[in-house]
Amino acid sequence: MPAAAHDRPHPMRSLLILSIAALSYALAQTTLIPALGTLSEDLHTSTSSVAWVLTAYLVAAAVFTPVMGRLGDMFGKRRMLVIALAVFGVGSIISALGTSLEVIVAGRVLQGIGGGIFPLCFGIIRDEFPRERVSGSIGLISATAGIGGGAGLVIGGLIIDNASYHLIFWLGAAMAGLAAISTMLFIHESPLRTPGRVDIRGALVLGLGLIMPLLGVSQANSWGWTDPRVLGLVAAGAVVLALWVKLQRRTEQPLADIDALSKPPVLVTNLTTVLVGFGMFNSFILIPEIAQAPTSSGYGFGVDATGAGLIMLPGALTMLVAGPLSGSLGNRVGNKIPLAIGSLLSSLGLVLLAVDHGSQLSLILYNVILSLGIGFAFAAMPNLIVEAVPQAQTGEATGFNALVRSVGSSLGTQVAAAIVAGTVVTSTGLPTDDGLTTAFLVGAGVTAVATVAALLIPRAKQHHEHLPIGEEIGAASPLGEPAYGGTQA
Repeated sequence: MPAAAHDRPHPMRSLLILSIAALSYALAQTTLIPALGTLSEDLHTSTSSVAWVLTAYLVAAAVFTPVMGRLGDMFGKRRMLVIALAVFGVGSIISALGTSLEVIVAGRVLQGIGGGIFPLCFGIIRDEFPRERVSGSIGLISATAGIGGGAGLVIGGLIIDNASYHLIFWLGAAMAGLAAISTMLFIHESPLRTPGRVDIRGALVLGLGLIMPLLGVSQANSWGWTDPRVLGLVAAGAVVLALWVKLQRRTEQPLADIDALSKPPVLVTNLTTVLVGFGMFNSFILIPEIAQAPTSSGYGFGVDATGAGLIMLPGALTMLVAGPLSGSLGNRVGNKIPLAIGSLLSSLGLVLLAVDHGSQLSLILYNVILSLGIGFAFAAMPNLIVEAVPQAQTGEATGFNALVRSVGSSLGTQVAAAIVAGTVVTSTGLPTDDGLTTAFLVGAGVTAVATVAALLIPRAKQHHEHLPIGEEIGAASPLGEPAYGGTQA
């Protein structure tokens, strides 16, 4: 029997709930950054070791995001969204209670499984929202990744300056719980299903291929960039990833449909996503470093973690505006244009930060330019993917896009940290200004390549699985008949 018309949730209410779900994950990406120094001291561990609370989270997200997207396509996106939020919440509680690095990292791995929140949200929007609202809504949810990343620095700084790092994890657990309950109560399950199974073997091989090069980069300063161990881990990771591609082609129901991902619109969009993700996390590491360095360093401003977060806040707010604008522009001229504009602005912002970070005003202004670019780019990426694949593959394809964004973020984090750590002066324990400038310029170069890649994205063949627009509006509005029949899952 069809669901009663008046039971269909209004798109704005659903979008608010999905935004809370996405924000809970996005905040967890960066709220710990201001706490890394405190964690290192409290847990009596090194800076390179404590960085794994970030890397473990991003790697777990990279591995499990496509898995959760696939499960959503198979068993229901709302159901899997609730499960992803629940696992994220459990991971948050474990880390909140943890008093050792190993326990906190274990909790962060569970939190990383929440990376599936994004493709599941995208799938719900595509299934449930009127066609004309899909692009803008996906843009807003995607921009939340950047918004939460910037806001997380502010919130994390406030907590570290006034309370304990444990509160950061309790906040994540509370937000995940609120989002999970709201999803169960107010969001309907889509009847669209893609039967199949989950490729556990593929997920494990993918995880191994991602962890090895990240481990090599994280140890590069300790071992040396040309050390055989570093080069060996990077090379081994590349070999494993190449074997993973072959394995996926031979698997009957793979984790990722390589043929679909190899289509030029999808392939080039994912490449651009890696590069932009690199630039975003490059800035998340470097700007707080400058803000919190003492004035005696010659470049720092000596502010506390809260002050560093406040410097980042205008950029985070800019992303809130940029996401919907990107979706609107993409509807008019195609989504590769806002992606190219966003990549170019990101590169420009990083160049300006490299050549002029001598005042708090310059940090704020240039970070706003950078954040405007990230907001435009992040909003366009999933829309390009959604346009390029059949509706039945929305979860899988957007999940893989979120995966490569996590890979880019992981690389940006590790490379920026490695460059800066390589210039630390023994007498002061602080990096040099030249080291910070170099790290910014590396990020700028990477995002400049993203601009070129975005312009090369070919137009995708349109998929028209949507119902007529009048019926789609009925599906997402309290007025009119729903767009589909069937019982609610």
